[in-house]
Amino acid sequence: MSDSRYINGTAAPLPTPNLDTDQIMPKQFLRGIDKAGLDKGVLYDMRYDTNHQLRTDFVLNQAAYKGTSILVGGSNFGCGSSREHAVWGLQQFGIRAVIASSFGEIFYSNAMNNRLMLVMLDEADVLRIMADASNPASNAIQIDVAHRTVRSNSVEAQFTLSERHRHMFLEGLDMIGATLALNEKISAFQEAHWHHRPWLKNVAARTKERLNNVAHHSI
Repeated sequence: MSDSRYINGTAAPLPTPNLDTDQIMPKQFLRGIDKAGLDKGVLYDMRYDTNHQLRTDFVLNQAAYKGTSILVGGSNFGCGSSREHAVWGLQQFGIRAVIASSFGEIFYSNAMNNRLMLVMLDEADVLRIMADASNPASNAIQIDVAHRTVRSNSVEAQFTLSERHRHMFLEGLDMIGATLALNEKISAFQEAHWHHRPWLKNVAARTKERLNNVAHHSI
């Protein structure tokens, strides 16, 4: 089994319920045309004050949580708009997994399709892991993707993970990679589809050619 089986790292508590994607990635950081530099915007209004100075009391700004790779969040984490930038920014910031009792539905899909692991556990287990993460002496967590288990200082719990997402994580695939892995099957389906329905092959190109011919003859 490859190293992608495990996600090991420092966990930080982020107990805010209903933390939405605008808080995770504020809109002013969405002006670029690519994914670069999104780590600067992650949780900006929580990490910085109104004078753009680091808040020393915020957990991710504290020395004990430098290099945090796992967040232990409040319920309904990632609710709000569908911006995929929230996922990309968390990953650029170094976050590899989020543990919570529930997630925004679209955020969940965006995260899992980009290989940001989301672990959904009972509220009681999340609160116990949150307590572990709140103590720098016990904030190390291991997530075993293959066996769908989470281990903290005081908790060992099972979580649900679809076989598709489990395969993607273990094989190091995002959604595009998972699709390309099926390229032979897709091509075979395409050829069979066109064989039985030849009138559908290259419809757009044939239509464009026909319209061009009509326009040419009408001149």
